[in-house]
Amino acid sequence: MSGSTKKPNLILFGIDSLRRDRMSSYGYGKLTTPHLDKLAGEGVLFEQHFSPSIPTTPAYASMLTGKDCFGTDVVALRHKGAVGAKTLPEVLGELGYNTTCVGFTGNPSSRGFDTYLDYEAWLPGESGRCPKAENLNEVAIPELNRLAEDDKPFFLFLRHMDPHSPYLPPKPYERIFYGGDEMDPSNPSMEPVYSFKPFADFLKSWIPEGVTDEAYVNAQYDGAVAYMDACIQNLLQTVDALGLTEDTLIVVTSDHGETLYEHDCFFDHHGLYDCTLVVPLIIKYPGKVPSGKRVTDVTVISDIMPTILELMGIDEQLEPDGQSLVPFIHDDPGRRVSELYITECTWMRKHGWRTPHWKLIRALEPDFHFKPEVELYNLIEDPQENNNVAEQEPEIVELLTARMEAYISKREEQTGRTNPMYTNLGWHGKGDAPFTSSQQAYDTLYIGDSRNARALQAKELNKSK
Repeated sequence: MSGSTKKPNLILFGIDSLRRDRMSSYGYGKLTTPHLDKLAGEGVLFEQHFSPSIPTTPAYASMLTGKDCFGTDVVALRHKGAVGAKTLPEVLGELGYNTTCVGFTGNPSSRGFDTYLDYEAWLPGESGRCPKAENLNEVAIPELNRLAEDDKPFFLFLRHMDPHSPYLPPKPYERIFYGGDEMDPSNPSMEPVYSFKPFADFLKSWIPEGVTDEAYVNAQYDGAVAYMDACIQNLLQTVDALGLTEDTLIVVTSDHGETLYEHDCFFDHHGLYDCTLVVPLIIKYPGKVPSGKRVTDVTVISDIMPTILELMGIDEQLEPDGQSLVPFIHDDPGRRVSELYITECTWMRKHGWRTPHWKLIRALEPDFHFKPEVELYNLIEDPQENNNVAEQEPEIVELLTARMEAYISKREEQTGRTNPMYTNLGWHGKGDAPFTSSQQAYDTLYIGDSRNARALQAKELNKSK
């Protein structure tokens, strides 16, 4: 049992690929997250939280160091080498914390945990489904009991994978948001999905044969989120039963969102559109943060670590790129953020500049979707980012490009590092030569089935380093 003199515990839910706009706590019309909604009602919810550098590896690096991509030197999914900053488990470990990481073994961003536990988060069983969150609980709940029995405070990092493709929620969750006929032969909506060769075999390896309706696959994502939410309640109940609630800071967030049936980036998280950049942030800490508070200011993933350290009363000289959000919680905001440098090195190498009004995306090499080199979206008139106005608004493109380049120069000078977007040429794992055409990218970037995808995600090449 916890005592009042003990340092606070920390449980950080790093939920992979969770879009905030698909959570009922963020206004989604389907009741996908009732238990997380309740948690948000007991704490603080940040309405405009962003992950500016996608995908997984740079995002978690930022989450667990408080640094941006210049500070971590990480931009690519297949990052080679170390993360260039001190990590949260390293900081807490030095202060006498037990630190455990579930579901994030082998990733360069996960450096510094005492204990690493894995669970099956990819491959379906005989039912054709994968109970990912239950598999996580089978590992995490005994570990939570072990940590609670120790005299030391603990940091438990949980990486849920349910919203990450393949979306494989078990019954009844696979149909709680779908009532149609997913095999309707007159529905052509899955044809573009199956004809996109780089992903087709991967998607066909887990989408049931004969599915023609994209709404069914969308509903699998929502069902996976709802299933995970129910399993998370099991963890929260365990925290309660162990008497840890009052002394435990709980943070729920994600590394990036997900592109479902938008922008031709089907059921994955690439493309610098808002659906991949929007993530939740919910913080509960009884007596330390108010209940039912909603913060409307823009916040970013590098704010998480400095916020955690301030809430836990830890004075670590981090020099973070992010900032503590404690002043925002108390209606006395610090440095307000309105413009973001955004990057991706997933299946495409792009960067851009996002303001409340505009989104500029510039390709650093040709992409496998044959998209234009420059994209510009008016976020006020076109929040879904469906109408590229780059050719109609050349002055805006020039202005935002100049702002982006000035920011890059400033951060390069501050960190003494060249922008990793310029130096990380082996980002796709297919050699160091940049693609010279979209056709070359299309022909080269092939995922294969779920087993291959899991191997890519697990960064096997990093495990040997």
